[in-house]
Amino acid sequence: MSTDLNLQAILAFAIDVALEAGKMIKDGQAKRFAAGAGMDEKANAVDFVTEVDKAVEAFITERIHSQYPEFKFIGEETYDGQQITDEPTWIVDPIDGTTNFIHGYPMVATSIGLAVKGIPVLGVVYNPFTDYLYSAAKGHGAYLNRTTKLPFTGRPMPLESLSQALIGVEYGSKREEPSMSRKSKVFHTLAAHPSLGGKHCHSMRLCGSAALNGCLVATGGLDIYWEIGCWPWDVCAASCIITEAGGAIFGSKDKMDSWNGEANAEFMMERKYLFVRAISAAEGESAFEAQKKIANELLDIVEEWDP
Repeated sequence: MSTDLNLQAILAFAIDVALEAGKMIKDGQAKRFAAGAGMDEKANAVDFVTEVDKAVEAFITERIHSQYPEFKFIGEETYDGQQITDEPTWIVDPIDGTTNFIHGYPMVATSIGLAVKGIPVLGVVYNPFTDYLYSAAKGHGAYLNRTTKLPFTGRPMPLESLSQALIGVEYGSKREEPSMSRKSKVFHTLAAHPSLGGKHCHSMRLCGSAALNGCLVATGGLDIYWEIGCWPWDVCAASCIITEAGGAIFGSKDKMDSWNGEANAEFMMERKYLFVRAISAAEGESAFEAQKKIANELLDIVEEWDP
């Protein structure tokens, strides 16, 4: 699969591109605020594209095509229905968290992933406003700012039930039925006291960026991230970072028995995502069994829909 590629060299290249893109994002925001312009609605009033999105994707595309012309490319702003094939494919979101970017909320990232045979083998997620760089290559571990190995806790911590969990969720840009009512029902059940039929989780967090939510699972800062409706470019890079940090990845609830804890093309294109951090298992249980048990506990309260 990825054995024929020099992943460490490709990772160094992707990190350089992400850092340059991050500078463009910071500079672009400063210019936008000074000019008071530069956004267009895509699908609705909370789904935006900015001139900076387009410029950053054009920059990343040019850099990648010049260095790896034989690789396929899927980018958010130029997506026209391409499927993820077995060929090496860059899967890129120039600005994940565009709404945050527009408002000056600093949870914004460039996400650069590489998939081979549909499996994410490399991921770089860079937030230029916090200067947090998350990166991983398959078989080489996951890191923050290239030096701090993930997860932050070192040894995975236990997680016995959702009642102990800090969970990442998002409303997303599509605020219609059935997604709106079904997401809201899940949020209520996760938060509510058991006397109200709830799981009484520690709390939930909405940071506005799927890529950063995934990286927070890799660090252990989030125990779980669940989402229906985002896209492969939102999760490809983070998926590699999560699994290299010992986390596990699951898709739709009706296919739980077929998921092995890693991302693939089917998972990314299905647009139903559940990430679980590294967990230390109880005696007689594997880490993956512990992760799958938590995933099933969450999916048991979800009424899924086709995004």
